[in-house]
Amino acid sequence: MAFSAKHLARGEQIDLEMRTHIKAISFPLLIAVVTVVIALAGSIWFSEKGWSGWLTLALWILAVIVLCAFVLLPVLRWLTTIYVITNRRLITRRGIVNKSGRDIPLYRINDVSYEKSLLDRIFGCGTLVIHDATEQAGVRLHDVPHVEEVQVRLNELLFQHDDGGDDDGTFPPGDPRSPHR
Repeated sequence: MAFSAKHLARGEQIDLEMRTHIKAISFPLLIAVVTVVIALAGSIWFSEKGWSGWLTLALWILAVIVLCAFVLLPVLRWLTTIYVITNRRLITRRGIVNKSGRDIPLYRINDVSYEKSLLDRIFGCGTLVIHDATEQAGVRLHDVPHVEEVQVRLNELLFQHDDGGDDDGTFPPGDPRSPHR
């Protein structure tokens, strides 16, 4: 699912677009392989014992239920979760049927950090933690591929228009509230 350009404001450009790392669905994919192998082995075993028919059908129905619940749904969640960083905001979208999302203007972000567990280091991903200047809790983007590079790029975008001084109450260039527009 690519982010549609129709959701961008005039002059806004996508800088990074990503979904969570494949690590997020590695366990469901392992469950899929194990389920299919067990169902095939059971079918062969049942046919050798002369029990094929209803038992084989029941085994495959159980396998389909397991595949739908523990494989299909997590994979669909993975496919419908997207993180986008534009030159103006951070965008998160997720959801299969019920959609949810959050947009944070870059000028409101005041802290960007990351966390990496041992497994994250092995897979080359991590959690990006973003705090903004609102009362809402920070945003945690889990399983971000190449999280350090994403953090560096986001910091580059944040400080692209920074003059190096403390917050002096001015608005970023192009902000509609700015008197120097």
